[in-house]
Amino acid sequence: MNAITTLPLPPLQRPGRLSPRGSRRHYRAIWISDIHLGTRGCNAHMLIDFLDSVDSDVLYLVGDIVDGWQLRKKVYWPTAHNDVVWRVMKRARRGTRVIYIPGNHDELFRQFTGLSFGGVEVRRKFIHETADGRKLLVLHGDEFDGIMLAHRWLAVVGDAAYTMLMTLNRRVNQVRRWMKLPYWSLSKVAKHKVKNAVAFISRFEELVAHEAGRRRVDGVVCGHIHTAEIRQFGDITYYNDGDWVEGCTALVEHHDGRMEILHWADEMAARKAAEDAARIELAA
Repeated sequence: MNAITTLPLPPLQRPGRLSPRGSRRHYRAIWISDIHLGTRGCNAHMLIDFLDSVDSDVLYLVGDIVDGWQLRKKVYWPTAHNDVVWRVMKRARRGTRVIYIPGNHDELFRQFTGLSFGGVEVRRKFIHETADGRKLLVLHGDEFDGIMLAHRWLAVVGDAAYTMLMTLNRRVNQVRRWMKLPYWSLSKVAKHKVKNAVAFISRFEELVAHEAGRRRVDGVVCGHIHTAEIRQFGDITYYNDGDWVEGCTALVEHHDGRMEILHWADEMAARKAAEDAARIELAA
């Protein structure tokens, strides 16, 4: 395995500090992964809303940011996908440390490990140190996917089936938007209902946590399986930041070291409800 680089973070800032505009939340670190730019399933508009609402000292891109598998089949790159890239690059230019850890869908970029492009540093793995002194191993996680390692052809077939499910998910949410209902993940519900999927996720989490224990760190942050989670395995804390195709989630570290998963669809729905209530109150 490649050597792991330890990430020195900027000085600890005051908890809860807002950006100069006063409306953007500021975190010590943010982890996002599995955006799958280049696919119709990517919730780019929701991610743009997230990026326009939060800031951080460090931003981790934990793999599958661009979906090279799908782009090899058919080029799909709407303006919103450019807007996501532009926002990430803008953060890097303005001083946010951006660490990009390519996954299996964007493995092409792994050959650039150790290099920096426009302020975005490409790495294979990282050790992140939290404000309260814990060390977290950060990696995409596909190296612990037995299907990926043993039967790549099966992974490709599974990817095709997953693409079909995401197409259905997109159609369902088009209808929900027409009915003025909030975003809802059909595929997320399906994964939790299928026993084999639940067993796979559980086994994956155990393997990743075991690797973290072997490396004598306090926890691990990964993506890959599109399931946001915080779980404890003995002394090891397992974090998965989820995805921006199904769940639309991010993992954040507060300035005191506290970790939290943000479910952005819920945040947007709550914000809209508050705005609607304010309009009704003003009209009364």
